[in-house]
Amino acid sequence: MKKMILAMLLALPMATFAQKIGHVNIDAVAQGMPEYAALQTEMQNLQKQFQDELQRKQSDIQTKADAYEKEKATLSETLRTYRENDLQKAYEDYQQFVQTSDQELQKVYQEKMGVLQEKVMKAVEEVGAAGSFTYILPAGAIAYIGAGATDITDQVKTKLGAK
Repeated sequence: MKKMILAMLLALPMATFAQKIGHVNIDAVAQGMPEYAALQTEMQNLQKQFQDELQRKQSDIQTKADAYEKEKATLSETLRTYRENDLQKAYEDYQQFVQTSDQELQKVYQEKMGVLQEKVMKAVEEVGAAGSFTYILPAGAIAYIGAGATDITDQVKTKLGAK
């Protein structure tokens, strides 16, 4: 009985070495997916829309400022104050739109990338289960990858139809 327990205790560390460890480059997988290219296009289109609106607002401010400068000397104090306040409000609206558009871009990107990352992680789990891996680690977070670790990036890409 003692010999059997001793044999099991000696075999336990060997079982630890038999663990199958893999690593995956999640960024490479995500960037190879068709959804990623569509996301990039969508973000560029949204950014262009915001940029066009910013240019329109900037042009409006410049037009108002030019008109004010031309008429400034002939305006009454009340009209001058009104126009200055109008210009200040237009500039503040411009600044607010800059902040809002940046926040909107970040929000849309994070939402869409979250969906994409969920798909990647599901595929990693499926490949891990199919390959009997004990651990699959993100390649970018590992300081050293030894010869015993398996790169499953290509398997995950294939599962997702990524390039």
